[in-house]
Amino acid sequence: MEKHARVAVIGAGQAGLSAAHHLIRRGLNRDRLVVLDAYPGPGGAWRHRWPSLTLSTVNGVHDLPGMPFTEVLDAGQDPSSVPAAEAVPRYYSAYEEREGIAVRRPVRVHCVSGGGVSDGADERFRIEAIGPDGVMEACVDGLVNATGSWERPFIPHYPGAELFRGRQMHTRDYRGPDELAGKRVVVVGGGISAVDILAEVSQTADTLWVTRTPPRFSDEPFTAEVGRRAVARVEDRVRRGLPPGSVVSVTGIPWNPRYRDAQRRGALQRRPMFTSITEHGVRWADPACDEHADVIVWATGFRSALDHLAPLRLRGPGGGITMTGRLATRVAGRPRLHLIGYGPSASTIGANRAGRAVAAELLEALTIPVSDGPGSDE
Repeated sequence: MEKHARVAVIGAGQAGLSAAHHLIRRGLNRDRLVVLDAYPGPGGAWRHRWPSLTLSTVNGVHDLPGMPFTEVLDAGQDPSSVPAAEAVPRYYSAYEEREGIAVRRPVRVHCVSGGGVSDGADERFRIEAIGPDGVMEACVDGLVNATGSWERPFIPHYPGAELFRGRQMHTRDYRGPDELAGKRVVVVGGGISAVDILAEVSQTADTLWVTRTPPRFSDEPFTAEVGRRAVARVEDRVRRGLPPGSVVSVTGIPWNPRYRDAQRRGALQRRPMFTSITEHGVRWADPACDEHADVIVWATGFRSALDHLAPLRLRGPGGGITMTGRLATRVAGRPRLHLIGYGPSASTIGANRAGRAVAAELLEALTIPVSDGPGSDE
């Protein structure tokens, strides 16, 4: 990789592109920046979202700094009808080209070490990765990790899961309702993904909704201000070294016409969480409540993809990573290491706001003069 790079950004989704934009605009020469991404093309995890997921059902996709999303839409096109899997990659691709951000892909980072203090001097971060030509290595002074969570789907363990003769799938594997038509489908999870899947699968399949806690719906539109309040709650947790919570746990699930229609059809009648899984379905404490299932859909979220940072030993006794800095992106005690896409910057609005703060704080730590170049916090 680039021998003279001083800063590496790992991940070229919303968070990584925002950070790269602000680092360049605020004083870092392009030839001193290396951006790595594991996917073969722009768009990151958005490339794999199911076709019916549109821009109106993802809790908002905010503009990257300096380029409105509408620039990549066709004239007169309604953004709410555009599949996210098409629109977001197109937008990221256009953004990389306009901003002159050269992303190295597909490059999968598998280990980051160093970054401490040795003999009174700062150690460089050592990055080991696999790219198109095999093993790749680089040493940099500053690191911005923006790997998100798509690579770590979370499925909780329940007794008997290995006995189930039907199909188990995670949200990540869902491609649309057609493959589930005519089946008995149990959807597990209390977030937007679960409700979105229920809304469409329940039209062609027999569905059952199961959640650990009662879901909370909201009539309040998901505005930028609502997003900021949610981000603030999550930020408080990571500053205390706790695992970050989800944005939906703060905002609730916003009602829309599709969800109202599912409610009228009875698809949103929720059952409490089952206690075990059988060969042919799911079971509660009372065997009389057993339910048959052909498919279990685990809409149970993701965990931050940080395994490659394990050598840095970042997690504390609270189970999370203690974060500091203006917007809680800097790892406590590691002024040259920032995490975007973790905690308060996991949402698109959080990632955008974090990009500018990361650039200023990181360049200051590297004693690179920080300019007040163009760019927005949003």
